[in-house]
Amino acid sequence: MSDPRQRALDAQSLIADLIKAARKAGADAADAVYHESRSLSAGVRMGQPEDVESSESRDLGLRVLVGRQQACVSTTDFAPAALQELVGRAVSMARAAPEDKYCGLPEPDQLAAQPVELDLFDGIELEMPQLLERAKAVEAAALAVPGITNSEGGSAGRGFGLVAYANTAGFSGSGFSGSHSISAAAIAGKDTGMERDWDYEAKTHFSDLPDPASIGRKAGERAVRRLNPVKLDSAAMPIVYDPRVATSLVGHLAGAINGASVARGTSFLKDRLGQMVFASGITITDDPLRRRGFRSRWFDMEGVARQTRALIEDGRLTTWLLDCATARQLGMASTGHASRGTTSPPSPAPTNIYLNPGRQTPAELMADIKLGLYVTELIGMGVNGVTGDYSRGAAGFVIRDGQLAEPVSEITIAGNLKEMFPNLTPANDLEFRFGTDAPTLRIDGMTVAGR
Repeated sequence: MSDPRQRALDAQSLIADLIKAARKAGADAADAVYHESRSLSAGVRMGQPEDVESSESRDLGLRVLVGRQQACVSTTDFAPAALQELVGRAVSMARAAPEDKYCGLPEPDQLAAQPVELDLFDGIELEMPQLLERAKAVEAAALAVPGITNSEGGSAGRGFGLVAYANTAGFSGSGFSGSHSISAAAIAGKDTGMERDWDYEAKTHFSDLPDPASIGRKAGERAVRRLNPVKLDSAAMPIVYDPRVATSLVGHLAGAINGASVARGTSFLKDRLGQMVFASGITITDDPLRRRGFRSRWFDMEGVARQTRALIEDGRLTTWLLDCATARQLGMASTGHASRGTTSPPSPAPTNIYLNPGRQTPAELMADIKLGLYVTELIGMGVNGVTGDYSRGAAGFVIRDGQLAEPVSEITIAGNLKEMFPNLTPANDLEFRFGTDAPTLRIDGMTVAGR
C-alpha cells in the first residue's frame, strides 16, 4: 500500500477542490467527506478453508447549502467530468429542497485547529496465507477443548480505513486507522443437547491482539460450560451482566442522550439533563482522543474539535450528544459528536464510550447474592427508547450463594431503564475491547421470567 499519509493528503486535496467548485456553482456553503476502506479476511471450518474475502471501496459525499436549503449527493466515480456533474446536481437539488432553519456549518471558533496523533495504524497488513494460518490456529484451539464436538469456524482479518473532511467554514482534516481481528465459535454436546459460544478480539495494532490459541480455548470452554442448561423460576432477583453484554446498557444510554432523539422528544431521558440518572459514583466517559481507540478521531464530521468528556459524572447527566443541527434546535452548542456517511447530513453519535470501573472485583460484586442470574447472552431488541421499558431474552448462569452455578437458558429479563440505571453497580474489570465498553455490572430489582 502507498503511504497512507500521502493518500490522506490527496483525499483532502480532492474534496477541497470539490467544495470550491460548489461555491463557484452557486452554493452559499458546502462540505464534503471522503471514505476509503480495504479489508481482507479468512475463515476456516474443521481445519479447511471455508471463505476468503477481500473488499476495497472509495466514495465521497458532497453537501451544499443555499440559504437554509441543503442537499447531499454521493459518488464512487472520481472522473473530473463526473465530479463536475455531481456539483451541478447538488446545487440544483438544494435550490429545490425545503428550508431547514437548523442546518448549516459550525462557526469558525468551533473548528478543530491542530491534529492529534492517536496511533491508529501500525502499518502491518497480513496477507491471505498468514490469515488462514491464524484462523486454523484459533479453531484448532477451540476443537481441542474436551467436550467440543463441532465448530462454526475460526476467522482472522485485517482492515484499513481513511476519512477526510473539509468545509467552507475553513476546516480540512483527515485520519486513518487499521484493524486486526480474530474469532472462533465452538459447539459442545450432541443432538438436541448442543450449545455454542464464541470469543472475539479486535485491535488497531496487531501487537495488542491475544494469541489465537487463547481466543479459541476460551470459546471452547464457554461452550462446554453452557451444556445441560436448566430452567429458572420466575422471580425478582439481582442480575449480573458479563462485560460482553454489559456494553449494551451503555449503548442504551447513548441512544437516550442522542440529540436527535431529545430534539424529537422521543427519549425517556429528554427532561433529565443536569439530574441524577445513575447512583453517586457512577461515571460514563466519551473519549474520542484515546490512543489506539476504534472510534478515535480528533475532529468530528463537521470539523468541530473533539474532547474527552464525562457524559455521566458522579451519577449526574451532564450533556446530550450533539451535532450542529441538533444543538441549534435545542439552543445549545455542538459537543463534537457529528457522524456522517456520504449520502446524508450529519447526525450525532458517540465515540469511544465506556462506563468507568468500580472498586469491587466481580466475585465481590456477587458475594452476597443468595439467588441471582449471571447473563452472558442477550437475545432480541426489546427496549423502548421512549418509555425506557426493557425486556430481553437471555441466557447465562444461576448465581447461588455468591457463586456461578448451573447454566440457564430460555428466560426473559425485564425492567425499566429509568429504574435500572440508578440501581447499577460496576465491578473493577473494565477492559477496552470495542468502541463501547463496560465492566461486569450488577442491577438489583429486575424481573426474571422463566418457567
